[in-house]
Amino acid sequence: MVHDAHGWWIAEAGPPPPLPPLRADVDADVVVIGGGFTGLWAAWHVVESDPDARVVVLDADRCGFGPSGRNGGFVQTLTLSRARLRERFGLRAADELVAASEATVRAIGDWCQGEGVDAWYHSAPHLVVYAAPAQEGKFADAVDGESVRALSGAEVRARCDSELFSGGVEAVVGATVHPARLAFGLRERLLARGVAIHERSRVRALDGAVARTEDGARVRAGAAIVAVGSAVGALPPLRDRLTVASSHIVLTEPVPDVVEALWWTGGEAISDGRTLLHYLRTTPDGRILFGWAGGRMAAGARPHGRMEVDPEVIARAREDLVRFFPALRDRRVERAWGGPIDVSPTHLPVVTTLPGARAHAAFGYTGNGVGPSHLAGRALADLALGRDDGAASLVIVGPPPQRVPPEPLRIAGAAAIRRALVAKEAAEQDGRHPNPVARALAALPAKMGMHIVR
Repeated sequence: MVHDAHGWWIAEAGPPPPLPPLRADVDADVVVIGGGFTGLWAAWHVVESDPDARVVVLDADRCGFGPSGRNGGFVQTLTLSRARLRERFGLRAADELVAASEATVRAIGDWCQGEGVDAWYHSAPHLVVYAAPAQEGKFADAVDGESVRALSGAEVRARCDSELFSGGVEAVVGATVHPARLAFGLRERLLARGVAIHERSRVRALDGAVARTEDGARVRAGAAIVAVGSAVGALPPLRDRLTVASSHIVLTEPVPDVVEALWWTGGEAISDGRTLLHYLRTTPDGRILFGWAGGRMAAGARPHGRMEVDPEVIARAREDLVRFFPALRDRRVERAWGGPIDVSPTHLPVVTTLPGARAHAAFGYTGNGVGPSHLAGRALADLALGRDDGAASLVIVGPPPQRVPPEPLRIAGAAAIRRALVAKEAAEQDGRHPNPVARALAALPAKMGMHIVR
C-alpha cells in the first residue's frame, strides 16, 4: 500500500505543468487567494458575471493539489440538514439554501458538459446507511418522501449488499466526480478566459485588498477573496471560527467482480450514520474508495504531518473496509492518503466579509465542500463585485459568528471529544455499551450547540 499525501486522484489525472509564481507587482479588480474549488469557482463566477474583470489567482502550491483535489469526490447538497436549517434560520431562508445547494449539484454537471471537462461527473443519489443499531434513525427528520426517502434494509442492500446495512435514507439529488480532474479542468478553463494564475505564490500579508507574496510581489486589487480552506484560521478575525480535523481514504485495486457481486453498480455515494462517518464510493474502473473522518485534530492552522498521512488512521480505515466488505480481505489496497477538514461549529459553510469590507472569505465546509464550494464561490464573486443579491443573499453569507474555544483549550478539548467519539462508536459497532464517560464527552458538542464533522 502506497501512503501518498497527494492521493491517487492527482496521479490518475496527470497534473498539468506548474504555472510560474508572481514575480512583479500587478493591478487587478479581484485577487483570489487559494486555488482550490472555492477560489477557482469564485474566479469563474467573477468572469462569468463581468468578462472584463481582471482576476488574479494566487496559490501557495499548485491549484487542486490541496484537499479539493484529493477528497472522496462526493457532490452533496444540504438537503439532509433541512430540519436543522429551518430551526436555525426559519422556513423560507432554509428552503432557499437547500434549493440553492441542490441547484449547484446540477450546475456542476452542466458546467462539465458545457465546458467539455471529463471530471467523471455521475449523477446518483447519496445514501446514508445504518451500519450499527445506534445509527438507526439518523436523518429520519429529513425524510419527506420526495427529496429524501427512507430505505429499508432490503432496499439499501439492493444498492450495495453489505450485511451490515439495516436501512437508511436516500438524498435524491447527488453526484460524484473525479475531484482532481474537476480542479484541473477549472484551472484550464480559467486560463482560457484570461484569468492570471500564479502557483507557488504563498500570500504572507493581506492589507485590505492588497495581497503580498512571500517573495514580496503584490497584487493591488479592488477586492480580495480568501479561499484557503483550513488555513483561514491563520487570519486573526477568523482564528476562533473553526477547528481542523483530518479524514483519510484507502483505495483498492480494481475489483469489478466484488462491485458486481455487491450489486453496487449505480454509482451511489454512501456514508454511514456515525458522527465520525465512513464514506464510500466506486470508481469507473471498478475500485472501491473507503474513507473515515475519524482522524486527529490539528492545533491552530497547521494542517500538516499526520493530517496528511496518519498510518494509524489508515490502518483503522483498512480494517473497517474489510468489515463492511469481507470479500476484500485478500484484495490489495493500492493507495492511502488524508487531508485536513475545516470544521465549522454549525456544520455549515460560512461566507463572511473581513474587517475593512474589501476582502471576503469562505470556510467551514466540514467535509462537504465539493458541491457547496460552487455555491460559496458564487456568493464570494457577488460580494467582490459589490452585489448583495443572488447567492450573496443566502443565510450562509454573513451569519452571526459562532466561536470555538481559544487555543490551547480548543485542541485539548477537541482531541478529548474525538477520542470519546472513536471509543463510543467502536463500542456501538461491536454491540457493546459505550463507557459512560466516553458517552458523556461525545454528547458535549451537541449540548453546546456545536457540530463535529457530521
